Amino acid sequence: MTVGITGLTMVSDEELIEKARLARMSAHAPYSNFQVGAALLTSDGRVFTGCNVENSTYGLSMCAERVAIFKAVSEGMQEIAKVVVVTDSEDIAPPCGCCRQMTWEFGSEATQVIIANLAGQVRRYQIRELLPQAFDSRFLEGVR
Repeated sequence: MTVGITGLTMVSDEELIEKARLARMSAHAPYSNFQVGAALLTSDGRVFTGCNVENSTYGLSMCAERVAIFKAVSEGMQEIAKVVVVTDSEDIAPPCGCCRQMTWEFGSEATQVIIANLAGQVRRYQIRELLPQAFDSRFLEGVR
């Protein structure tokens, strides 16, 4: 960990990847056997983790990224600075559309999304690259 200019403890990308890897180990994925871990860094320097949780009705399943986001929001998070997703797939797996939209909602155009796999592959994006035409509150202005 390093200390940023504001005095907040900043977590390195490698530390976030490790936290997501460890969160992945708690995944409940008996149907797909596709375990996913996520770690997000908030703009105030806090880290929240999540894992995917499947349900036999599939539609009630929850992605790791959204679990981490919901935990962060419930603890007063203001903004996502980074989100990391780790899978054990041969090629790294990007967030689903729903998770991209949720990251957009609680991040900014510059929110960094880091995707990695257990083999050590890592790719970095900004959320605007993964969701170039996001729907957000500006479309709701004046709507009642």
